[in-house]
Amino acid sequence: MTSSSITARRKVVVVGTGAVGSTFCFALAQSGLADEIVLIDHNADLARGQALDLAHGQPFFPTVSIRVGDAADYGDARVVVVTAGTAQRPGESRLDLLQRNAAIVGRISSEVAEKNSPAVLVIVSNPVDAITHVALRHTGWERGRVIGSGTVLDSARFRYLLSRHCGIDTHNVHAYVLGEHGDSELAAWSMTHVAGMTIDEYCPVCGRCEDWLAERARIEQEIRDSAYHIIGYKGATCFGVGMALVRIVGAILRDEHGVLTVSTRLDGEFGLTDVCLSVPCIVAAGGAERIIEARLPDNELKALLASAALLKEAISQLEGQV
Repeated sequence: MTSSSITARRKVVVVGTGAVGSTFCFALAQSGLADEIVLIDHNADLARGQALDLAHGQPFFPTVSIRVGDAADYGDARVVVVTAGTAQRPGESRLDLLQRNAAIVGRISSEVAEKNSPAVLVIVSNPVDAITHVALRHTGWERGRVIGSGTVLDSARFRYLLSRHCGIDTHNVHAYVLGEHGDSELAAWSMTHVAGMTIDEYCPVCGRCEDWLAERARIEQEIRDSAYHIIGYKGATCFGVGMALVRIVGAILRDEHGVLTVSTRLDGEFGLTDVCLSVPCIVAAGGAERIIEARLPDNELKALLASAALLKEAISQLEGQV
C-alpha cells in the first residue's frame, strides 16, 4: 500500500477501552498526531464514559475529534488499534491468554476486513505475536498491514535499564529486544550501541560494573519480568504500552520510516516462515514496509529460532480458530 492510496484524514479507531486502550487514547490525544479518535468497546457505557472523559480535556491538548463509534468506522480509518481481550492475570504467562483472546480478535479482524478498510491493523491484545498471526489470517491482507505492538515496549525497557546502568540518557542508547513479546524474548546485545560504539566496546570506557556478564544477565531477566512485576503491583500495565503505541501509530500516520521492533510475519527472513514475532522493521504509512534482516551471532540466532518454535507450537493449538 502506498501513501497516496490511504485516506488523508488521520483517523484512528481504538477497539477496547480498558486500561490499555484508554491510556493509549489519552496519550494519542495529547500528541496531536490524530485528527479523529474513535472508541469502540463491547461495553458501550465504558466507551461512552471514556470518550466523554477524554473530550473534557479538549482545552488542554491539540484539537482532535473524540467520539464513540462502531464497525462502520473501520471503513475510512487510517489505523485500527485492537486492545480488546481479557486481561493477563497475576502469575499468568501471555501464552495462557491465547485461547481466550484468539476468538475475540479474530472476529474484530474479520469485521475490519469486511468494511474494506484501508487501515493498518495494529494488534495489542496478548499474547500479541500469536494473536497477530490470527488477525493476519482473518483479514487475508498482505503481512505488513497487520502488525503487533511486539517488543517495542520491551526494547524501551532495555534502553531504560541500560541507561541507568551506564549513566547515559535513554535517547542515546540504541537497543532491541527480538522474538516473542514474552518469556522467550531475547536481548540483542550484538545490535546494542552507545555513542556509536557497540556495548562491548563501550563497557571498558564506562567503567561502571565489575562483572559485565552478570550485569547482562540481570538486565535480561529484569526485561522479561517487568510486566509481571507491574501486574503484581497494580493489576495491569498501561502507561508504557500506551506510549509505545503512540510511537508505532505516529510512525504510520506520519509515514516516518522509523525502525521499530513490531511483530510481523516472517517469510524466510532469519530462516523463519509463517510465524509472527518481533524483528527490526521499517514502519511507515503502509505498516511494516520492510524487515531489516540483521546478521545475528549464532547464540542470538539460536535464541530467536527457539522463540519462533515456541510461538509456532502455540499457534498449532489454535487449529480451527485461525
